[in-house]
Amino acid sequence: MSEERFIDLESRLAHQDQLLHELNDVVTSQQAKIMQLEELCRSLIDRVNAVGDGSPDGDPGEERPPHY
Repeated sequence: MSEERFIDLESRLAHQDQLLHELNDVVTSQQAKIMQLEELCRSLIDRVNAVGDGSPDGDPGEERPPHY
């Protein structure tokens, strides 16, 4: 192989290595964001469940009439 071909291959390898690092950073960032969103969803589900548990079911004596 000629020296020109080696230089071309080394250049391509360097670009691919840089691209691989950039893609890894993106994937790592996306994974962190996914974990944050999952935690937020769990928190929201817990809040909705807590609100649902706070209302008395089947006890119409404590409900406000619809005209209020």
